[in-house]
Amino acid sequence: MAQIEQLSPHVADLIAAGEVVERPASVVKELVENAIDAGASAVAVELRRGGMGLIRVSDNGCGIAPEELPTAFLRHATSKLRRPEDLGSIATLGFRGEALAAIAAVSRVEILSRRRGQDGAASLRLEGGIPGPTEIAGAPEGTAVAVRDLFYNTPARLKFMKKDSAETAAVAGLMQHLALSRPEISFRFSKDGVESLHTPGDGKPESAVYAALGRDFARTLLPVEGRGGDTAVRGFVTRPEAGRGSRSMQVFFVNGRFVKSQLLTAALEEGYRNQLMKGKFPGCVLFVTVPVTAVDVNVHPAKTVVKFQREKEVFDAVYHTVLDSLAAKSGAVQAPRAPEQVSLPRRDFFQTMDAGTFRKRAEQPPARPRTAPDGERRSVTRVADSARASGGGYGMFRPEARQPETAQGPAPVKEPAAGPVSRQADLPPERQTPPPVRREPKPGLEPPAPPEKREERPFVPAIPAVRTGETPGQQVLRPLAEAPWRIAGEVLRTYIVCESEDGCVWLIDKHAAHERMNFDRLKAGTEPVMQQALLTPAAVELGREDAALLLENLPLLERFGFACEDFGEGTVLVREIPADLDAGDAAATLEEFAENLRRGRSLDEKRENLLHTMACKAAIKGGWTSDPAELKVLVEKVQSGEVRFCPHGRPVAVKMTRYELEKMFGRA
Repeated sequence: MAQIEQLSPHVADLIAAGEVVERPASVVKELVENAIDAGASAVAVELRRGGMGLIRVSDNGCGIAPEELPTAFLRHATSKLRRPEDLGSIATLGFRGEALAAIAAVSRVEILSRRRGQDGAASLRLEGGIPGPTEIAGAPEGTAVAVRDLFYNTPARLKFMKKDSAETAAVAGLMQHLALSRPEISFRFSKDGVESLHTPGDGKPESAVYAALGRDFARTLLPVEGRGGDTAVRGFVTRPEAGRGSRSMQVFFVNGRFVKSQLLTAALEEGYRNQLMKGKFPGCVLFVTVPVTAVDVNVHPAKTVVKFQREKEVFDAVYHTVLDSLAAKSGAVQAPRAPEQVSLPRRDFFQTMDAGTFRKRAEQPPARPRTAPDGERRSVTRVADSARASGGGYGMFRPEARQPETAQGPAPVKEPAAGPVSRQADLPPERQTPPPVRREPKPGLEPPAPPEKREERPFVPAIPAVRTGETPGQQVLRPLAEAPWRIAGEVLRTYIVCESEDGCVWLIDKHAAHERMNFDRLKAGTEPVMQQALLTPAAVELGREDAALLLENLPLLERFGFACEDFGEGTVLVREIPADLDAGDAAATLEEFAENLRRGRSLDEKRENLLHTMACKAAIKGGWTSDPAELKVLVEKVQSGEVRFCPHGRPVAVKMTRYELEKMFGRA
């Protein structure tokens, strides 16, 4: 057995650095949290080569005294804890005293700091954790830390670093969370000389959300605020119709600290139950405030995992706050406006009445027409004369209905003769129409005979049957054998009901069956996926980390029919999509792609995850109206045994024997 010896301080620092400093984003997190604890109102972060070349964090906080600079880089040196009791009421972001020591152990560090109210500043250089002499320098109030050549002395850690774009995206995502946690602080983040984030620092959470997460996401948010016991909840949640394809836009803060909590995620999504489309997830920016003695932040070295003392109280506070806010927004339905009253010039032209009024009016005897005054009678007569002279009136004014006037009034109406009266005879001679001239047919031309009834011809098939022996060398077409099953119908527009020849009843999920067919086809295909170009390129806002994951795997996405490019600020521009995919599903598909790429480890596992998403999005959905031919193909695949499970492992069909069915009805 090997002899037990104490590790050297340098090796111990490297081990501690491996727990605290995993990548450049870890360095930025520790330095920015120190700046926030120092009371800074403005923090600037600069990155070069994804943080592997340079990380510079500057603030206008309280600063560090010159004599304290070497002590700040010793292990377990901190200004935030004094007594063991302080561990039960931690109100600062940093408290372990390991961040600066761990960072200096794996990089070359230069720090320049000036305390408030002092005339001069001091600088210190460290290489591999070994400090140099403290020097006097000039600088504004605050602290500036520059970290260069990260992991230069730990090759084992260096080989696991990702591309510069991926590391930059991780830092950008971290800066989003830090900017959201402190709206009163102005954050500025630049990468390779280009500014990527700048928040106003006006103390308004909506301003920080707009600057950090973008305009489109901010428009989908609803403000929420509530309280349960000692737990206060406030912030923003997305509208139910604005669900996203992943949980990447769920941001939680506990006492101002960004955390990842399954408890808070479950409480949030429980508030959206029966209000969110299946397969979609809500987004949020929620601030949970609890007493500092009711939460333990000393669970993980990165301090992103916390433990609540009263978990049920926290769960109920988040759940009821979200549920009540969604109910208040969705329940405020405006009453429909009353239809405008239209004044009709003639009230007897259109009449609206119920059935009872109509029957009463029908039973009443018709009212006798009143005698119109002479002025009205003359006006009506002139209208009738003008209508008749113009040949109009659509039969409203008949010539025989005109009554000649006399000195004593209108003449009595003459009774019509017994026989039929021709209208031509009533007209004056100059207005009578001459009778039509009958033309005799020319000699040698007979009038056309009426069309004879055509005889019904027998139906001739498009492919005539070929008799055996008539045409040598040709194959005889025979009808296909009947399938050993019968489609009885479709229920709920989701499940196919099928009866097999052995007396069994099958219920087939058409979406799951089609999804498996697509998955097998994509997996076995060797040809590139057919693409369709979008008429207008779609800008998909995914967030900086998800966008970086997709841009890092562009060759893999191109194999599945996507043509994407970087559009800046966490947005991906999509120009081409697979031909089987609907254009409206492109954004949700890319969100799931990013989630699958984050979980996938090897290239084959990533490809499998992408195939699952592609097959699901391109499959027919439950609730769609399907053609009988589509249902027939799906049943054929299931009955032949080719399709048994969907790519996610769910069963495609459920089989019930005749005995089981009769047993349910008490027949067996």
